[in-house]
Amino acid sequence: MKSYSDFGINIPYGRTSGKVKTYCPKCHNQRHDRRDKSLSVDLDKGLWNCHYCGWGGSLETKEPWEREERPWHNYAPIKRQKPVYKKPPQHALTAVSERALKWFEGRGISAATLNALKVSEGMEWMPQNNAQSNTVQFNYFLNGQLVNTKYRTGDKKFKLVSGAQLIPYNIDAIKGQKECIVTEGEMDALSFYEIGFHNVVSVPNGANANLEYLDDFIEEYFDDKETIYIASDTDTKGVLLKDELLRRFGAERCRILDYGQDCKDANEVLMKYGAAALKKCLSEAPEVKLEGVFTVSDFESNLDALFEHGMQKGATIGLENLDRLISFETKRICVVTGIPGSGKSEFIDQIAERLNMRYGWKFAYFSPENAPLEYHASKLIEKFTGQHFDRQHLTLPAYRQIKEYLNTNFFFISPKEDYRLDTILEKARFLVRRRGIKCLVIDPYNRLEDESDGHNETKYISKQLDRLTNFAQRNDVMVILMAHPTKQSKNKDGVIEAPTLYDISGSAHFYNKTDFGIVVHRNRIDNTVEVHVQKVKFRHLGECGTALFKYNLNNGRYSPYTAEVEPVWDNSNHLQEEMNRRAKEAEEAAVFDFTAQPLDECPF
Repeated sequence: MKSYSDFGINIPYGRTSGKVKTYCPKCHNQRHDRRDKSLSVDLDKGLWNCHYCGWGGSLETKEPWEREERPWHNYAPIKRQKPVYKKPPQHALTAVSERALKWFEGRGISAATLNALKVSEGMEWMPQNNAQSNTVQFNYFLNGQLVNTKYRTGDKKFKLVSGAQLIPYNIDAIKGQKECIVTEGEMDALSFYEIGFHNVVSVPNGANANLEYLDDFIEEYFDDKETIYIASDTDTKGVLLKDELLRRFGAERCRILDYGQDCKDANEVLMKYGAAALKKCLSEAPEVKLEGVFTVSDFESNLDALFEHGMQKGATIGLENLDRLISFETKRICVVTGIPGSGKSEFIDQIAERLNMRYGWKFAYFSPENAPLEYHASKLIEKFTGQHFDRQHLTLPAYRQIKEYLNTNFFFISPKEDYRLDTILEKARFLVRRRGIKCLVIDPYNRLEDESDGHNETKYISKQLDRLTNFAQRNDVMVILMAHPTKQSKNKDGVIEAPTLYDISGSAHFYNKTDFGIVVHRNRIDNTVEVHVQKVKFRHLGECGTALFKYNLNNGRYSPYTAEVEPVWDNSNHLQEEMNRRAKEAEEAAVFDFTAQPLDECPF
């Protein structure tokens, strides 16, 4: 067994049992207060933990070369592994009964359509009723194979197969077609099939704006589409779904169906007015306006939602002292500055990690400041896992997990030579469509290729910022731009004070044209990090002010700090905690309960 000295831990002379406190070999030399014995050691159990940096361990810990498995670093390059999905019960599908068929016919759906889309009927355990119930079954096929089933009871209880693959309903029908229709539910898809439009799909989980499952289908099933008809419902959730579909597919090839004042979806049009009326909705569906001229009717649903619910706070990172000052929105630009060594890039990474964990935002980075890419990835890994990036602290399973997660959530734009803004935005636009990124980080601005050709610098910077703002608005993303300030002079006490957005090298437009403005400043006297929110364009999103943090040497995270009160160091594995939460949520999401809605007369 190893001794404490093998880990650099000095135990007071003569102590062999009980608990002692000593200096932490990992962070002592970097501490402002060198007198603080932050490492607690349990001599009886052979365990230790630092209350400052979070380093912990055991005398039983083996080095990687002592373990039976291969070395931590000696693994094949990461490949995106396809998840193993649960399969629904594989059995002969039972046609719907006469009673159920009459109900469908009352909604305009014929037996021929039900048979063509293999809608079936049978008993299924429904957790909402805590009993076996008779259900109509909407079966989801991929390449002819049954991969999921949605069960619907007569009293409008729904569930999907827990753990099965989430795919668009009737996805096989649109492969190779030049046009397709995307609906919000299976009944709407059946309605279009009924009137002769077989190239129709439905989202699998209703008006949910999280379309991550689309990542696997965009290239093969949607990239070749010349026209995509979006047939979502007209309620608030339907509008959110429509907006996200427009963002992923590209508004320039989409048409939006309008059902009129008294119908909320396609099936209601078919029921009330017949096939001709639904065909008319499709044929008259207007293109999305791209010319930049709008009337209130063009954004009426969004305006109504704003009227009903008021101005809503944006996305927050979960740190109370900063959340009270700033909340983020897409379609906006955020400028971050600070003197060299202040931790600007580190704090941007913390914003990215928190927005990804809390809201599922995917990020694209153009960050020569953090090159090479593996260095940058290692810093992100520390922030997600809460562990120092080395083989002593990060377990192999945790390392594998975070690599796979970053592979599908963070994307690094790194052209060999071409650093023009157009090149970066072109690649970011591709990532919006293919991967659904919600934020582009450019770190730093001065590494973009200078295309001013000797023209006025102020006007050139203004034009570049306009292009970034336009990109953010057109693609519904947030752009975080890190820009260096000019060299700051020292005050009378010899201290370099925090810069302002007006101090950014080149132009005051960095302040004038940004929506959010943040200054990160390291106070070397009291070893704190000051985050100054110097601009929030809209007051419902925040206000100007300062938040204090301490930097966690263990994992690069920032912990809120109040003067003279030690911060609570967060060394937990955020990714594992979030995976546990999402697994529970996915299990619950497989079950739908719409009993609050008016019940249809339904015999099955």
